[in-house]
Amino acid sequence: MIREKKVIAAEREYEAVKEKDIPISHYFGEDTFNSRVQQMKLPQSMYKRLQAIINEGSQLDIETANAVAHAMKEWAIEKGATHYSHWFQPMTGATAEKHDSFIEMVSADEVIEKFSGKQLVQGEPDASSFPSGGLRTTFEARGYTAWDISSPAFILRSGIGTTLCIPTVFISYSGEALDKKTPLMRSNRAVNESALRLMKLLGDTGAKRVFSTLGPEQEYFLIDKDYYFKRQDLVLANRVLTGAAPPKGQQLEDQYFGSVKERILSFMHDVEEELYKLGIPAKTRHNEVAPSQFEIAPIFEEANLAADHNQLVMEMLRKVAKKHNLAALLHEKPFAGINGSGKHLNWSLSDDRGNNLLNPGKNPHENLQFLVILVATIRAVYLHADILRASVASSGNDHRLGANEAPPAIISVFLGEQLTKILEDIEKGAAAKATDEAIIDLGISSLPAVSKDNTDRNRTSPFAFTGNKFEFRAVGSSQSISFPATVLNTIVAESLDCVADAIAAKGGSPAQAAMDVIREELTKIKSVLFMGDNYTKEWEVEAGKRGLPNLKTTPEALSGMTTDKARGLFKKYRVLSEVELMSRYHIRVERYVKELDIEAMTLANMVSSQIIPAAIGYQGVLAASVTGAAGVLGKDADLAPQKELLKEVATLIGRMQSGVRDLVAKREKAHSFEDEHKKAEFFCSEVKAVMMSLREDVDAIEPIIDDARWPIPKLWEMLFIG
Repeated sequence: MIREKKVIAAEREYEAVKEKDIPISHYFGEDTFNSRVQQMKLPQSMYKRLQAIINEGSQLDIETANAVAHAMKEWAIEKGATHYSHWFQPMTGATAEKHDSFIEMVSADEVIEKFSGKQLVQGEPDASSFPSGGLRTTFEARGYTAWDISSPAFILRSGIGTTLCIPTVFISYSGEALDKKTPLMRSNRAVNESALRLMKLLGDTGAKRVFSTLGPEQEYFLIDKDYYFKRQDLVLANRVLTGAAPPKGQQLEDQYFGSVKERILSFMHDVEEELYKLGIPAKTRHNEVAPSQFEIAPIFEEANLAADHNQLVMEMLRKVAKKHNLAALLHEKPFAGINGSGKHLNWSLSDDRGNNLLNPGKNPHENLQFLVILVATIRAVYLHADILRASVASSGNDHRLGANEAPPAIISVFLGEQLTKILEDIEKGAAAKATDEAIIDLGISSLPAVSKDNTDRNRTSPFAFTGNKFEFRAVGSSQSISFPATVLNTIVAESLDCVADAIAAKGGSPAQAAMDVIREELTKIKSVLFMGDNYTKEWEVEAGKRGLPNLKTTPEALSGMTTDKARGLFKKYRVLSEVELMSRYHIRVERYVKELDIEAMTLANMVSSQIIPAAIGYQGVLAASVTGAAGVLGKDADLAPQKELLKEVATLIGRMQSGVRDLVAKREKAHSFEDEHKKAEFFCSEVKAVMMSLREDVDAIEPIIDDARWPIPKLWEMLFIG
């Protein structure tokens, strides 16, 4: 029976905010202190000095800082801001902010608005309660935020409050990175130095800077907020821990790129409007594969800015959803039986002249620099697949990776038919030629010719080349993209250096030396290349024969951060010291344990306080019905089916009661381990197994009990009534 309240909620029309009657280009970035605003608010000489500092990475002087702070304050107050905040990204994976008022006392009864260069450049939030992985202890509270001049300040509005947010890094009293931004910026420096060195060796001396670019495709679910607050598991664990699969899921394939419902389109419009004001280039929106699943994707940006913007995208999805009486779910697997959500991280390298270094152009076989960088990237993935896998490991992503909807835990590379053929020819010493398939003739005069990329798309590959970039598809939807990008930048920097060393060592013609090095490297790393379906069991077997790691769980995967290889790599490129790397390992393990612990106790509470009482109530109704029918119809009446149903319900109740006891006992045993990694392994192997068994019993009894008695919203309601 469909709940009457839900029907009314589903049918009511959302009164959308009136659309602006001006084009997006006229208000894009209006809430950011961008270069256009800086030029308007700063003296010309000071503006030029600031731009030089941003572009050249030189040291910020106090005179410039004071001038910028004053201009930034005046602009923010014009926007309605009363406070400023150093906005940073601690190792929680979320963002953090402490708001300080602009006011300063000038007398006992008078204040003025003031904001100095010192306040702009540095802040001091309490660092004691953020995850530090041993870098700090609770009684050591001091931490510092430092202005990231490369990412523009912005205005954040919430309710009637308006705050100037200043992107910053977050470091400890002794200088260790306590955030996700600092290592990313360090990795950008590393890949810049390595790429420039290689390019100069190959004869390209025009570039002054190389940087990574990112384009994260953000997937998410939307459900009615009323459903959300009726489920303890969604509120506390961000995913449903019980729920029988509905008869219809995604098998009709009618959701993907389908017509967007009016209510959802209104939500999307409002999200994009807020993002455009913040200068975030949201480009694409569409329905995803699963029911009630959607995607938003941006235009590529420099890695540091893209990471900041993706955090704001996730915050804005949640914030705007509430205004539409919706809940945005960013968990990697909120619903069993249908696709989960990823965050396909498109990664490439560009230079300051506007060149994409992974663009093969019209003749990839003749583009030597492209081929060298391509092979260096493949080499990086081959040698450091374990670290790359660790970068996306989480309790949520464990449900998604390899679940016939996302890449498996095996990290492989897809290049497409044409590039694979070119590399095979190079390895064999044959003349490499591109196939002449740039145009697809549709054979219909009224339709235009279709341009064809150098590669097809392989949505099953975890690391696929897609024309002029690599798409790292294994990143989870709720994750910060900073650490996966940090790992990519660092491992590629190392490979660029190794390739450059090999080319330089050969001497002679750099072009010939480069081709020789490409040929030699391909013989070592080609086992990581795979053109087929990564979802199949056959590939899992084949990957094992090739020696590729298959780290299926987070405890397994995170061990890749603790190896001598990983320590040496991050230390060599000054991205993470050994203590900083190990702190992140400990934080990730601890978070994994805490998330599974929350899920275990939430499931136990739901089954004990909601599911079992409902089942016992229904059992009583069945028992009374059987007894009453026997009294009326006599002992010889054929009541076997009803008695069998009663027995089934009673059996499932007993199994659920036993399952809850077992789950509580397993959880207590898990906490008896002092070693955090062993605790994580026990949660993974033992606690999760009991949770899955208990869920099976709950999901088995759900279709038996009538809707009026079932205490929580069902999957079919949440996914299809919105």
